[in-house]
Amino acid sequence: MSSSGIEIRDDRARGVLEARAGGEVVGKIVYFTLDAPEPALVPVHTEVAPAHEGEGIAGSLARELYAMAARESVAVAPLCPYVVKWAERHPDEAPAASAELAAAARHEQKTHPTTW
Repeated sequence: MSSSGIEIRDDRARGVLEARAGGEVVGKIVYFTLDAPEPALVPVHTEVAPAHEGEGIAGSLARELYAMAARESVAVAPLCPYVVKWAERHPDEAPAASAELAAAARHEQKTHPTTW
């Protein structure tokens, strides 16, 4: 199934942006939120089910994460290596986080490593 048949849902309470196909979770981005130094979404892990790799699901998730942040007028401070690389390839869709915000995100992840 191509990424066009994918439904993406945000579960803010769990900090998971899920891609679903036929009711099955086929990919996800795990993230947390920051309030300071500014409101932000911080993606820490991207995963796609092996049977669905190469279908553009991870990219669709990253694109939706940035679109969601834009709709909410918050920044994205990616710590997930996939999202970092995706953002570098799509600067028009993925504004860079400030150095202060990136440092705050790294500090939060380091302070609570088992949470994410």
